[in-house]
Amino acid sequence: MLKIQEIRELIKLVDDSTISEFKYEQNGAKVLLRKNSSSGETAQISQPEKTSSEAPAAPPAAPVQQEASKPAVEEQPQKETSESENLHKIFSPMVGTFYSSPSPDADPYVKKGDKVKNESVVCIVEAMKLMNEIEAEIDGEIVEVLAENGQLVEYGQELFLVKPE
Repeated sequence: MLKIQEIRELIKLVDDSTISEFKYEQNGAKVLLRKNSSSGETAQISQPEKTSSEAPAAPPAAPVQQEASKPAVEEQPQKETSESENLHKIFSPMVGTFYSSPSPDADPYVKKGDKVKNESVVCIVEAMKLMNEIEAEIDGEIVEVLAENGQLVEYGQELFLVKPE
């Protein structure tokens, strides 16, 4: 389960970003943060069910709300996946801020058309003041950079498309 300080950090990151919804699940615990343009933020946190008979009534409410908005969000990635099946995707391993270069005045690690090796660093994802270097994990050519410098990225979000060699 996330600690209260980690949840506060997530709320701050969502509030400062352009994303409108963030969902996180781990070991049965769920966190759903949703930004509403008119009423501010809403946060729902549910823990794994223990022994209470009333507890099952509350957790299904969050997934039902999530499912109502999910189809429109999931249809686009499925279309992109079918068009680029032969491309390798580099995903964000965590929630954080995407940085394309080691410092603001430095050149980006990679850009479209660059060749990368298995252990090439392609970007940094900053999470809770820690700079995490993300490696390509494949030899190939960068076809597309899907995140922008300084953008908040989610766990599992696609960052790069790589054409394998």
